[in-house]
Amino acid sequence: MTQQVPSTEPELAGVRNFRDVGGLPTVDGRRVRFGVLFRSGHLAHATAEDAAFLTGLGLHTVFDFRNAADQKLEGPDVSLPGVRNVNLPLSDPADGAEFWKMVRDGDLDQLREILAGGKGAGRMIASYRSIVTDRTDEHSRVLHALAEDSVPALMHCAAGKDRAGLSIAVTLLALGVEREAIVEDYLKSNEKHRRYKVKRSGSAASAYSPEVMELLSPLFDARAEYLTAAFETIERTWGDVDTYLERGLRITPATRERLRDRLLD
Repeated sequence: MTQQVPSTEPELAGVRNFRDVGGLPTVDGRRVRFGVLFRSGHLAHATAEDAAFLTGLGLHTVFDFRNAADQKLEGPDVSLPGVRNVNLPLSDPADGAEFWKMVRDGDLDQLREILAGGKGAGRMIASYRSIVTDRTDEHSRVLHALAEDSVPALMHCAAGKDRAGLSIAVTLLALGVEREAIVEDYLKSNEKHRRYKVKRSGSAASAYSPEVMELLSPLFDARAEYLTAAFETIERTWGDVDTYLERGLRITPATRERLRDRLLD
C-alpha cells in the first residue's frame, strides 16, 4: 500500500522543485494516485530533515537522469535507506560539462554569441526533440520498471525541469493523462521557490547583470514550446502516442495496463 502524502506540499531545504504528481486527470476520468510518483531536482544537497521526509514517502526507486558532468558538479544523491537508485543519464540540454562551463564562466560576449537572438530557446527545443528520438531505451526501462515493481518512485535530474520533466511527461502520456494537465504540471517548475539557482563565477555584479540573466533564462525556464516540441516530435516520428509507446518504447498493451493499475486511482 502506498502512503498518502499531505495535500500541503513541503518546501524542502536542500531539494528544489519537489512535488507529487498525484491528482492529474486522465482522459477517461481517472486520476494519478497520490504518493506513487514524485519529481524533483537532484538530491545531492538534501538536508537530514529532507532525507527523513523522503524516506517517509516509502520510495522504492529513485531515477537519476543526470550525467557524469552533473554529478561531478553537484555530487551524488544522498543515500536513502532501502531505496534503489537507478542512474539513467539522458542527454543534457547543452552537453554536460560544456553546458555548465558556459553557465558558470561564459562572459557576456560568449553568451551573446551562443544564446542571443533565440538561439538559447533553439538549443532547448533541439534538446527536447533529441531526447525523445534518441533516448527511447531509457524511457522504455523507466516505464517497464514502474509497471513491474518500482513504485513509489521519484524522478529527478539536476533542476528537475528538462530530463525529469520529459520522463514524467512520457509516463503521464502512457497513463493517458490529459495533455493540458501534463503541460500545466511541467510549467510549475517556473515558480520562484522551485527554480534552479544559477551560480556564476566571480562575485562582481556584472556576472549576474540583467542581460546575462536574460540570456541564460531560456536554459532555466520551463516553456510550453519546449514540451510541445517533444510532443510534435513523437507525432512526426511515430504518428501518435500509442504507436510511440508500442513501437518506440516497446510498451505492450498489457504492460501499459499494469502501469495504469499501479499509478492510477
